[in-house]
Amino acid sequence: MTSERLVEVVLPGIVEPEGLQIRHAAVPKPGPGQVVIVMEAAGVSFAEQQMRRGRYYDQPPFPFVPGYDLVGRVLSTGPGVDPQTLGRRVAALVKVGGWASHVVVDAADAVAVPDGLSAAQAETVVVNGITAWQMLHRRARVRAGHTVLVHGASGGVGSVLVQLARAAGARVIGTASERHHDAVRALGAAPVDYRTGRVPELVRALAPGGVDAVFDHVGGRSVVDSWGLLARGGVLVAYGSASTRDDTGSQQWPVLKVLGRTWWWNALPNGRRAYFYNIWAGRSLNGGRFRARLRQDLAEVFAAVARGEVTAPIAARLPLARAAQALRLAESGTVTGKVVLTP
Repeated sequence: MTSERLVEVVLPGIVEPEGLQIRHAAVPKPGPGQVVIVMEAAGVSFAEQQMRRGRYYDQPPFPFVPGYDLVGRVLSTGPGVDPQTLGRRVAALVKVGGWASHVVVDAADAVAVPDGLSAAQAETVVVNGITAWQMLHRRARVRAGHTVLVHGASGGVGSVLVQLARAAGARVIGTASERHHDAVRALGAAPVDYRTGRVPELVRALAPGGVDAVFDHVGGRSVVDSWGLLARGGVLVAYGSASTRDDTGSQQWPVLKVLGRTWWWNALPNGRRAYFYNIWAGRSLNGGRFRARLRQDLAEVFAAVARGEVTAPIAARLPLARAAQALRLAESGTVTGKVVLTP
């Protein structure tokens, strides 16, 4: 039974998590080509942590409703949408707006969730799963016999990356704080403690000839070290600047620095490649191709979950009204797995 009122979490500005606001309004109606989804699970990701600090690369102006992805049931459909989608469980990647009881999305952006996956299970691998799959298979093209380095191997994207790489037959080295090393080992990776400040040395001890791929969300000095760890023919995929999360100043500059470095490295005749991954790349130029690729890749991830190749643990489930506590928990770095909001 769905609520008769819309409940949504509003990020009013640069605030502490406790500064999030709860707003009530009428349930929205779908327009042409749209559906209204009753949220069953929404994720708390690193993107929201950056957004509340005003540090996400292209976040909208304050105030806005955060929430990068969600899973739920289709409540209503607009003109031009197959009415048989009513009641179906779907996942959607929205960037903002997911922390709400009801969310309007284009029907073409709603991806069916296979039977057998709960809403919370599916939610843990929407943005994290698409990101990991596309970086691993579309960018780095990791295959059996490769050795890869995953930074943040116990995190949301990192843990999925480790498992997908292992399923592809690769050997994995993963950075994490020491308290998460058992979890990293359980995923099938060799852990390296990034807090020692000796990551390049420790990785070289495990892979003297270099690694075939590095996935780096840290940015800053880390991305330079990552480039230096590549074997000939290796690929660096950078996809964030987590090391600058608490900085002040330009929110674009850290990303632009990484982009500049990747451009420069690729201009050198060194037999290696570097990319900056953006999950939204190509949407504005070719929306149809973008959506088709997203559907295909998310379906691959859901299939990997169904086969047991990927498990994304749920660190905590908290109701939407306790979004502040959920965000604080996600930012603490003390939990393994995804913090999920429920209605």
